Amino acid sequence: MSLKRKVAQNTIIQIIGKSITTLLGIFALVLMTRYLGPEGFGQYTTITSFLMFFGILVDFGLTLVTARMLAEPGIDTNKTLSNLFTIRFFSALIFLGLAPITVFFFPYPSIIKIGVALATFSFFLSSLSQILIGLFQKNLAMAKVVMAELFSRLTLLILIIIAIWQNLGLLAIILAVVLATIVNFAANFFFSFKYAKICFAFDFTLWQKIFRKAWPLAFGITFNLIYFKADTIILSLYRSQIEVGLYGAPYRVLEVVLTIPTMFMGIILPILTNLWLSKKTFDFEKVIKMSFDFLMILAVPLVIGTLFLAKPLMILVAGVDFTASGAILKILILASGLIFAGTFFGHIIVAIEKQKQMLWAYFLTALLGLIGYLIFIPRYSYFGAAWVTVFAEGLIALCGFWLVWRTTKIKLSLNVLSRALAASLVMAGFILLFRNYDFFFLLIGSFIIYFISLYLLRGFSKEMVLEIIKIK
Repeated sequence: MSLKRKVAQNTIIQIIGKSITTLLGIFALVLMTRYLGPEGFGQYTTITSFLMFFGILVDFGLTLVTARMLAEPGIDTNKTLSNLFTIRFFSALIFLGLAPITVFFFPYPSIIKIGVALATFSFFLSSLSQILIGLFQKNLAMAKVVMAELFSRLTLLILIIIAIWQNLGLLAIILAVVLATIVNFAANFFFSFKYAKICFAFDFTLWQKIFRKAWPLAFGITFNLIYFKADTIILSLYRSQIEVGLYGAPYRVLEVVLTIPTMFMGIILPILTNLWLSKKTFDFEKVIKMSFDFLMILAVPLVIGTLFLAKPLMILVAGVDFTASGAILKILILASGLIFAGTFFGHIIVAIEKQKQMLWAYFLTALLGLIGYLIFIPRYSYFGAAWVTVFAEGLIALCGFWLVWRTTKIKLSLNVLSRALAASLVMAGFILLFRNYDFFFLLIGSFIIYFISLYLLRGFSKEMVLEIIKIK
């Protein structure tokens, strides 16, 4: 089977599986927001955002380093993965252990502090699962990851239903998340047996090599987190938990959407790494251009469609109490489109090992983003936070593009992007024409109109589709 077909099949499996798990995740979000309300969901958002800061210390860039190192020719998979897993285990134990202690110095109500302590277990297990994902990426076996996530989402949904039925409150919801994460990690760990034997390993020479590769990513991801999640923390300190909830709900919708570029580029990263190290310039450029076209076909209609459907979407997902979140989503969807591009360039930077050269951009963006949050959140609440996020994501995407172009000299074609934009405008016309109709009619109709328009505009061909779906 050709590499192209392997990638295509792996992507299709993920899309189908991810579509199912996404629907389950959205249903869980629907239940949570309606049960907790803006204030309770604001507390839930504060808990998870607080823990993400400690989670970034745990990551230390190891998630991306795992995918890259396992893609290197002649690598000892068992030895490398075992050492990576060991580093992750003990770093998670140390740094996440600080979260329940640190949160008591913040002016949060007791329920948030207890929630952080409880949710720490979920973040610990999630951090271990992330290391295993690199193994599945290398073997183009992401169907295993999708299956593990499916088990986890089903568990979460069932437990949330029970918690709501028994009216057990926010902490029961947090406990449901923890138990679902246990299921996810157990499934991923079990599936990994087919591809590697993982045990604790302490090869400190290899550790030094790992840290040399990881530290630029660690700083980059830390700076990235400052402008991606500091907004929620600062909002929670200056504004009410109700406002945090109204801001957090559209963010959760976007987090679901943003798994698409991360998932796809996660598959592509080992391939790009191998092609770059093997100096197969033509194939390297071909994969990059294919990936860019694919992501733009998805990102452009997503942004334009959401601009018209944001309010009914938030009412559908979170309920009428979150009507104000629709206006926030219209701003944040612009940031998500930029994140598609930023994720694309970011993974290429990892593949060509230019992480160090990108640090200044991450630092600058984090600094300007933090200043922006401190200035605009106290004045404009979640609208200030959202617009600063758009600025930050735009700046980092632009810097990523510049570094990739300077290093590879690859010129991306805007042909598919322009056709996707034209097809999206046709779709927007459809939404405006039938804007008073049922939301699901608009959603399904928009999807059909867009892809028919894109096909007629030759944004993709029948031959391309047949090549992707052909399975031998």
